[in-house]
Amino acid sequence: MTNEIKTRIESELEVRAYIQDLKYALNNGAKINFQAKRLIDEYRDEKYTNQYTVDTLFPDENPVDALKRELLTLSVEDYMRTVKDLRFPKRSEMREFGKVYNGKDDVYIKIRVELLGSYGHMTTFIMSFHFAEKSFSPEMFPYRKN
Repeated sequence: MTNEIKTRIESELEVRAYIQDLKYALNNGAKINFQAKRLIDEYRDEKYTNQYTVDTLFPDENPVDALKRELLTLSVEDYMRTVKDLRFPKRSEMREFGKVYNGKDDVYIKIRVELLGSYGHMTTFIMSFHFAEKSFSPEMFPYRKN
């Protein structure tokens, strides 16, 4: 088992369609699966963990409600890249986004949306929603306007 990843930049139209589908799913009962605690977090500075970031940004809110609201605000300008997880090649690709909170805090967001089960229930897996370990730079965002 390798931890390789394969990335690509989707066209602006593909990203817009993905975001439209994400918003449709979230507004029509998609389940949000948020990984508050991850194995990788055991070796990471706490500041860069999902749990710490959500607790810091949304201290008095239900994390799933806050994350749903935040995902609904994603735009094509927040898109960074698309990632194929080679560990799980049959799973759908993940999309990486970046947003700035409080005018200074870069937050890295990685999500995967999948149809699960025989009834086609949409589930949004939030793998990452944490403060970025490295500051964002303009070239990381292919569709961000100046």
